[in-house]
Amino acid sequence: MEIEDIEKTTNANVIIKKSTFNKLIISIVAIAIISAFFGGYFVGVNSIEPEQIYIRNSEDVLGITENKQATSPQTILVSIDDDPMIGNPNAPITIIEFSDFQCPFCKRFHSDTLPPIQTNYIDTGKVNFVYRDFPIQSTHPNALPAALAAECADDQKKFWPYHDKIFQNQGQWKDLELIQAMNLFKQYANELQLNEEEFGTCLDSSKYLDEINNDYQDGQKYGIEGTPGFFIGNDELGYTKVSGAKPYQSFQAVLDEVLAK
Repeated sequence: MEIEDIEKTTNANVIIKKSTFNKLIISIVAIAIISAFFGGYFVGVNSIEPEQIYIRNSEDVLGITENKQATSPQTILVSIDDDPMIGNPNAPITIIEFSDFQCPFCKRFHSDTLPPIQTNYIDTGKVNFVYRDFPIQSTHPNALPAALAAECADDQKKFWPYHDKIFQNQGQWKDLELIQAMNLFKQYANELQLNEEEFGTCLDSSKYLDEINNDYQDGQKYGIEGTPGFFIGNDELGYTKVSGAKPYQSFQAVLDEVLAK
């Protein structure tokens, strides 16, 4: 796994200033965040029953690993859950991304690599793309509020425009105090013509914390160690794991290899 294109997860805790929580609702959100991500305890969720599939590393497909004895694929359980998707739901191949809105490598993937994937594979009906949350709170304290905001936008069928807005403006909000970041996320909702009251209620109540926790737990279970992390394939063929913001050519090689089967 290359350090330069992936944001590693860590067990370090984040110290949050008391001054950040001068509003009751923000306190509630912060307590939920700490309980969910820092204390070794995850809020209970009901996840879709996963199907058994195979996962192998992209290095095996791309021929990167040398002098390495071939091994059988690892059998694990996986689910795409009910997360946002672009492309034909019946496409033969799915790309599942585990991502963090504050991760600079995730931003690079979405600005540089996803557009040609969308043009050549998603828009042509060959591939669909699923976004799942994996906020690394120890280094990205605003990643979880950003994920909550995007989920709230999804309530109004605006996940992808909001997703793009968050990544495009990552530099504006990544270093803000929590209250300031939350206010900016509400401003983005207004700019995208979402119902402000509905969005604000959703965000302030951390409505989708359980959903994000579910994604995070699944990512850990599947061996995600940093962001962005991807699985490419289908339930019949299995999934190829790709770690990091690899260039388009790396994804192209994996996609073409899987589609040829």
